[in-house]
Amino acid sequence: MTDTLPPRGCQTAEPAEDGYFRKSHHQQQSKRTGTTGTEFCKLRPADLKGGIGRTEYLSRGLSKCRDFILEHYSEDSSDYEDEIADLMDLRQACRTPSRDEAGIEMLISYFLQLGYVENRFFPPTRHMGILFTWYDSFTGVPVCQQNLSLEKASILFNIGALYTQIGTRCNRQTQAGLENAVEAFQRAAGVLSYLKETFTHTPSYDMSPAMLNVLVKMMLAQAQECVFEQIGLPGIRNEFFTLVKMTQEVAKVGEVYMLVNTAMNQEPVKENIPYSWSKLAQIKSDHYKALAHYFIATILCDHELQSGDDEDQQEKALSQLYDYVPEGLMILSVLKDKVQRKQLGKAHLRKAIVYHEEALRVCGLCKKLRNIDVLQEVLTAAHKRSLLKYAQQETEDDFLSLIQAPDIVPKTEHKIETIAPQFSKVKVKDFFHRLGPLTVFSAKQRWTAPRTIHIHHEAGELGFSLKGGSPVQIYCLDPACAAALMGLKEGDYIVSVGGVDCKWLGVNEVLEKLRSVGEQPIEIEVISCQDTAASTHSKSATYSVGMQKTYSLICLAMEEDKIDQTKKAPLKLPFLSWGTKNRQKAASTLCLPSAVAGSSQFKKLSPFTLLNTESSLY
Repeated sequence: MTDTLPPRGCQTAEPAEDGYFRKSHHQQQSKRTGTTGTEFCKLRPADLKGGIGRTEYLSRGLSKCRDFILEHYSEDSSDYEDEIADLMDLRQACRTPSRDEAGIEMLISYFLQLGYVENRFFPPTRHMGILFTWYDSFTGVPVCQQNLSLEKASILFNIGALYTQIGTRCNRQTQAGLENAVEAFQRAAGVLSYLKETFTHTPSYDMSPAMLNVLVKMMLAQAQECVFEQIGLPGIRNEFFTLVKMTQEVAKVGEVYMLVNTAMNQEPVKENIPYSWSKLAQIKSDHYKALAHYFIATILCDHELQSGDDEDQQEKALSQLYDYVPEGLMILSVLKDKVQRKQLGKAHLRKAIVYHEEALRVCGLCKKLRNIDVLQEVLTAAHKRSLLKYAQQETEDDFLSLIQAPDIVPKTEHKIETIAPQFSKVKVKDFFHRLGPLTVFSAKQRWTAPRTIHIHHEAGELGFSLKGGSPVQIYCLDPACAAALMGLKEGDYIVSVGGVDCKWLGVNEVLEKLRSVGEQPIEIEVISCQDTAASTHSKSATYSVGMQKTYSLICLAMEEDKIDQTKKAPLKLPFLSWGTKNRQKAASTLCLPSAVAGSSQFKKLSPFTLLNTESSLY
């Protein structure tokens, strides 16, 4: 006998020893990616061979960040040249991350930095005028937005893409390699699920909920396939109960690939999914279904019930493989009757041959798959093995056998689930931490320009107390003290003492600095927090060259028409209709940033408190 599932290389029928199905190792390991793994990344068409994330330099974005530091934080932007350069170096490095954990960590680091950058430099009251440009990984269509959410979502997409590339490059001839592949595909599915749940109304097809759903299914299917290979790697013993288990395991792989193929052929995904992906999913579904029927045929043809066998256990095990049995047959009678066993076994072999032939036919329809020699050899070897098995069982009275093989119930003991991204394991430091604690010094906060106050000790007293963390606030200010007369206000934040920055100092450290000068006067700089203005924009246009209107754009236009009509003819709703009105408001979550001059291009491949959970790419 031969291995029921040849590994990813060229395999031919190979004799079995000691009743085992053996895997034949082959030198063409490097070609296995084309037959077992599907990878993707957020790329421009010209970069499909180069790797993840090519980008243009954000020259205009840099100047706007410098202007914002001066305008909003009242600090000299030249003091932050190193921080800006570090951010851009990290962004540039994300163009070509290494295909390993170091590359994943770098992309996550940049994603977390974007959380800080969003809070530091992107106020809710206006656009910064920085245009982010990414390219759809399937259509190649550029998508431009001022919203930083596009940048963050695209980086997440590339993290998932990088995990798939790691998974397809694992050595699947070893247990360790297969374990790494399973984990990589699970993590890819987890990142893409997180992207789908966190960023809504995405402007590009590759990050639409429907496409992400297909990609998640595809990653989990590849993980399930690796689990089956892992079980069979040491060899599949030609033994009744072992083959029953393997039959259901391989049937599960065929089922998940069937679901992937079905999802790929639904609108609107069908228009954008690569043709070779859809056909490969169909081929794998047919191939693994054929293997399941081959396994059960081997059970029926090679294992007759012996006097010492536990027929109850065998009956129970075989019953679990079927939802139903052909009319006129009973599981126990099949086990005991040699003729019935042979007839049902041959029916399964015929069905296996049909599936094998369908897989070969579909493979021949796709030019890309047809040119993959390894894939052709794997499918052909499996087909020949089933034909040989069937020829060994053939007799002259076979034309009288009309039994149809029933479907096999898929089942696995190794449930595959997504692994959520663990951003907290990657420690990053805010590049612009010198601007001050983010809880106070953020883009959504507004303050006065720093004011200089001369502090004179009056009989050892300052005339005020301090409270809070970093930065400290003026508390219990004596309105008659010298500091108050010079303009110090209750609630002011102290940002420097004696020319030394103290935004990150606590109450004790600041008091120590104030008292360290003794009776000498000292200068402090303070700022006063102003009321934060409400967000001025909720909807604006998304620019996408040559891209058709998406569902979200159509909904946005319809909603704006409704708003215009409402303004023209306001309706007085009765009190009992308030629930309907509020539900209508809650259903609208569209937010389209407008496109302006000043582009920064990148290509797709958190701090949880900094990540805007209501981020909307539209």
